[in-house]
Amino acid sequence: MKIGINTESASHESRVAVSPDTVRKLAETGHEIAIHSGAGRRAGFIDRDYAGAGASILDSSNEIVRQSDLLLHVGAPSVTEITSMRSASAVVGVLNARRDQAIVESLAEAGSTAFAMELVPRIARAQSMDVLSSQASLAGYKAVLIAAHSIGKFFPMMMTAAGTIPPAQVLVIGAGVAGLQAIATAKRLGASVFAYDVRAAAAEQVNSLGARFIAPEGAEDAESAGGYARAQTADENKDQQNFLSPHIARADAVITTAAIPGRKAPTLITQQAITKMRAGSVIVDLAAESGGNTEATQPGEVVDVNGVQVHGPINVPASMPYHASSMYSRNIEALLKLIIDDTLKLNIDFDDEVIDAMCVTHAGEVRDHTISN
Repeated sequence: MKIGINTESASHESRVAVSPDTVRKLAETGHEIAIHSGAGRRAGFIDRDYAGAGASILDSSNEIVRQSDLLLHVGAPSVTEITSMRSASAVVGVLNARRDQAIVESLAEAGSTAFAMELVPRIARAQSMDVLSSQASLAGYKAVLIAAHSIGKFFPMMMTAAGTIPPAQVLVIGAGVAGLQAIATAKRLGASVFAYDVRAAAAEQVNSLGARFIAPEGAEDAESAGGYARAQTADENKDQQNFLSPHIARADAVITTAAIPGRKAPTLITQQAITKMRAGSVIVDLAAESGGNTEATQPGEVVDVNGVQVHGPINVPASMPYHASSMYSRNIEALLKLIIDDTLKLNIDFDDEVIDAMCVTHAGEVRDHTISN
């Protein structure tokens, strides 16, 4: 099979879909790999690395698209790439399929079979393909570094000749993959950490990392069948805001990670709650790209609210492109083992729940589950 890897077209994207290690494995299997010159440079992978792993280096991104049976991306392919695709070719990437219907329809019109990496089902055998988890881990780590850099305080308790400095108080809202990594990182830096999640199962995980789990007494478990937090009712959301407000006021840094795939992020921190925080405190909102967990969040900006910095970073994993690309590449590698058979051809078996969940276009049509969800 001819596999192509292009430079990502998004201006804020520094990752590359496949690392030289994965290219080597694919080439050894018998695939022909072509990569756009410079595609991995911002991630720390140079053309020489890919050539040494068995890839052909091409200067023309359009030529890569035209000759590829399978195009691998981090994000969605550009409009130019889609119009250049061969009919019956395939593409893999984080397509935001449930929010960006235009991309999905364009891929269907091009006759492409498209796999959305963000739709990997949360089942045991698909864990190695779970891009949301691999990239969220990076985001949780980096969010704490952003907070530590911004608050103007020590994170750990310090014993000095000038007296004892207490540890920073860090609140993590949302104890999924990103939240748990944020907790672990803040603890490593010596902060006093407490965390909140609407899922009862999160308490044990939070406590195992040495943080303190907080929740209103008698709170209902809000875990969905897929392991994510279910959407909250208006009343439930209001109750959360009221419960969290005094904890937010005491925090030096707040990391918010609450997001529901394919939906707008819940608003957990009101403008009023932010004004009760001490000047110099920081909020890092990892849900900024999906609407934000605070009323003050602006995607890609740092907003000052009475001396409180509200960070709305976007595409946080891309700020650590080497490891983000390496981890994403392993997710891709695991998927290709499932969708490519021993004859090096695509094996589209819709009886397989992973393939069925991830495949959003096939044979010139948008698949029904993409529309209904």
